[in-house]
Amino acid sequence: PVFSVTEAPVSAPTISLTPEAREEGFPRQTAPETTRERTQLRAMDRQQQHAKVERFLKLGYSHNDILRVLESLHHDAQTNDILEELIKTCHTRSHGNSSGPNSPKLVPRGCSPGPIKPRTGPDRETIPGFRPVVIDGSNVAMSHGDKKVFSCQGLQLAVNWFWDKGLRDITVFVPLWRKEQPRPEAPITDQQILHELERRKILVYTPSRFVNGKRVVCYDDRYIIKLAVELDGIIVSNDNYRDLQTENPQWKKFIEERLLMYTFANDK
Repeated sequence: PVFSVTEAPVSAPTISLTPEAREEGFPRQTAPETTRERTQLRAMDRQQQHAKVERFLKLGYSHNDILRVLESLHHDAQTNDILEELIKTCHTRSHGNSSGPNSPKLVPRGCSPGPIKPRTGPDRETIPGFRPVVIDGSNVAMSHGDKKVFSCQGLQLAVNWFWDKGLRDITVFVPLWRKEQPRPEAPITDQQILHELERRKILVYTPSRFVNGKRVVCYDDRYIIKLAVELDGIIVSNDNYRDLQTENPQWKKFIEERLLMYTFANDK
């Protein structure tokens, strides 16, 4: 007899898991990520990246600087981390420098680019020889409100004092959350003054947002000092900014020489 041996094809065993087996800890097979899902994820990343770029363009940083900082940090870096890195390594375009062709600037919202380029127009003509004025809005408003209330009337009085003397290059910095509905723990009076000063391009809001139910605010003192230094102006505040003085020797000298302190007496 002749025996013929034929090899049968070997097939991979298949395992069918019952619901009970899955409940006991066996892993459930997941479908591979589809091309459509990957495309959607990439589109979401691009949208988030674009939103971050737009946010910091509005603060006066160049497009190239923002992209460089974003690339140097983790993709999920928080706004404050990005802002801190921009402040450390970049300069806003307060003197006409621009890396992006159509990037908006910070300084036109409350300041001219500098003493050598004053604003034009009959209501923007300023007296020669006066420096730009940068007002610490929180310090002034809380001082006028006896440290208990954010009094916007104090901001109006401060702006009027300089305006009546012919100065037009005035910037007031206020945290963005002060635009919100007043709360018992953070009272505010005459809030409509903020809207009026913003309309006149005098008031600038510093960014803030909510993360996991908690408010994240930027350090507005940095904005105040940085802009005053760039414009070679003066700072109106009763704050000595000791932390920033120790951080930057140039800022220390500037604060010592350009800090204009104040007091209110009968709303004057």
